[in-house]
Amino acid sequence: MRTKNILVIVISSTIIVVALLFGFRSLAPNGDQPSPVNFTQEGNVVRDNPGFKPGVWYLVYEQSGSSALTKELDLADIAPLPLQNGEQVHVEGRERAGVVKVTSLQILNGYYDDLIWVEAPLPDQIVASPLLITGQARGNWYFEASFPVTLLDANGKVLVQKPAQAQGDWMTAEYVPFSITLDFINPATDTGTLILHNDNPSGLPENDKELRLPVRFTVASQTVSLYYYNAENDKDASGNILCSSQGLVPAQRQIPVSQTPIQDTINLLLQGQLTATERSAGVTTEYPLSGFTLQGANLRNGDLTLDFSDPENKTGGGSCRVGILWKQIEATAQQFPGVNQVKFIPEFLFQP
Repeated sequence: MRTKNILVIVISSTIIVVALLFGFRSLAPNGDQPSPVNFTQEGNVVRDNPGFKPGVWYLVYEQSGSSALTKELDLADIAPLPLQNGEQVHVEGRERAGVVKVTSLQILNGYYDDLIWVEAPLPDQIVASPLLITGQARGNWYFEASFPVTLLDANGKVLVQKPAQAQGDWMTAEYVPFSITLDFINPATDTGTLILHNDNPSGLPENDKELRLPVRFTVASQTVSLYYYNAENDKDASGNILCSSQGLVPAQRQIPVSQTPIQDTINLLLQGQLTATERSAGVTTEYPLSGFTLQGANLRNGDLTLDFSDPENKTGGGSCRVGILWKQIEATAQQFPGVNQVKFIPEFLFQP
């Protein structure tokens, strides 16, 4: 009986020791896993290649003295990116057991489906006129040795459109270098899109292909004055409000340099965006007026004609009110060189 008890105790102790050993081992961080190491590399991102996990991105890169290497990319910790198969990227992160937990991924060039890639400009690069675009496209991207290139602002407005020319024989399935220089006027928006479209002589939608690159612009600005109204500056000796230009107060604003500075400035005035400091100083405006918009402007021989739309008749009212409304616009327009007189149409606007 005593021997049996001793045997039970020994077996129980052995089980406990083994359990503790396995327990401590399972609690040990990454017991059989190597420690993560810093990883920084440039290469090409690919997925769905033979031998790769379906839907998983891999980095293919080269190192001196070795053939092409691959690393699986874990992109869970970075913002989603519109990656293209074969795109050139710069990757930073922590690598362990062949998997890189990516902390930073920068696209180094524009690339589309092994058909075209852009050497310059890079995605999100700041661009200015003249803009040199270089890269390579396969021969079937061209037709008659060219393909169309379009530069848009952030609102989709076409800034320039021009064909890129092949720098070699385009009658091939291989990559052929191209080059093009775009001249354009800087837009009011600070971002835009560069579109390189295949030349599709068939006109069939299923044959349309395009590479879109986001770009940024340097937006030049200029200082203008918006004229608002302060009744305290517009009183006679008896304290009566005169409803005159004497009460106009200039407020400086920055607007983007454009081909339509007068219209841009008037449109900004009509928004009626006073600062808190200006309001506390007694500066006022009745703008914006519901439905009241500037439709166009025409400057000829010193006479500026402003074309407005006022479907709700918001520019009518008392003579003092409509006078101040118009004087704000008139003074704002007269700051521009070449403007001697300001008129408005239709002529029934700003009538008491």
